[in-house]
Amino acid sequence: MNKFGSLYVDGDSLFHKMNPSIKLILFALWLIAVFSYLDINISCGLLGLGFILLYFAKIPYQISRNLFMAVTSFNLINALFIFLITPDYGVTLTGNHTLVAQIANYPIYYATIMYILVISLKYLSLLPLTIIFVFTTHPSRFAASLNRIGVPYKLAYIISIIFRYFPDIHHEFKIISNAQAARGFSYGKDEKSLKRRINNLFNITIPLIIQAMQRIDKVTNAMELRGFGTSKKRTWYNSTTIKVTDIIFLIMAIIGFAALIYYKTVINSGFRIDFI
Repeated sequence: MNKFGSLYVDGDSLFHKMNPSIKLILFALWLIAVFSYLDINISCGLLGLGFILLYFAKIPYQISRNLFMAVTSFNLINALFIFLITPDYGVTLTGNHTLVAQIANYPIYYATIMYILVISLKYLSLLPLTIIFVFTTHPSRFAASLNRIGVPYKLAYIISIIFRYFPDIHHEFKIISNAQAARGFSYGKDEKSLKRRINNLFNITIPLIIQAMQRIDKVTNAMELRGFGTSKKRTWYNSTTIKVTDIIFLIMAIIGFAALIYYKTVINSGFRIDFI
């Protein structure tokens, strides 16, 4: 958490200066593009483009390292479950019965390996734009931009609060977990019993929920004392105007998105596991 009380990382990159509503549109187009394909060429291309954009965002790796580790761990677990539960799913999609290896009673097909690779690349390609959007978007400016494009300011402020107080909840979780660990209730590797880990984690969750409810009550009372919601419109201290560079980025994104849609509908609409 930084001085703004959010995940926002102060900087002067192109994405920091970009209008948050334009960033939201770009992020939405990126999500649609990623989930519209089961094509290894498209997945590799989006992943490479995402890391290039992440480089220009100038976000320190130390800040986003945990997200990379979490997505990588998820991909490994997902791959394991696919192999154990549906080892022939890639064969069903492609009709390719090429057998790579046989481990015990689990056949490993080439098509399934490539399917797992494509799915993993899809999840990884989501990460760069997610990091850019989360860590370069100031909550107040984001809310102001949403309100500017027609989103009711009450809804925009709710989104701003979510961005702003998520790190506080994470901080509260650390405080409560450390307090419980001092009492001998640990949910980490030092606790060998899985059942006790779950119980200890439950003992952390209940106080965390209570703290969150108390925080919500304080914020609600403070907003009511300031007359929040009594007016149909409101002004914003932090706001970002839409600049020419924002429009250029938006046009380029729309053109790229249209090209991907054309590729899917005309050239290749199925599952592709072969590199060009």
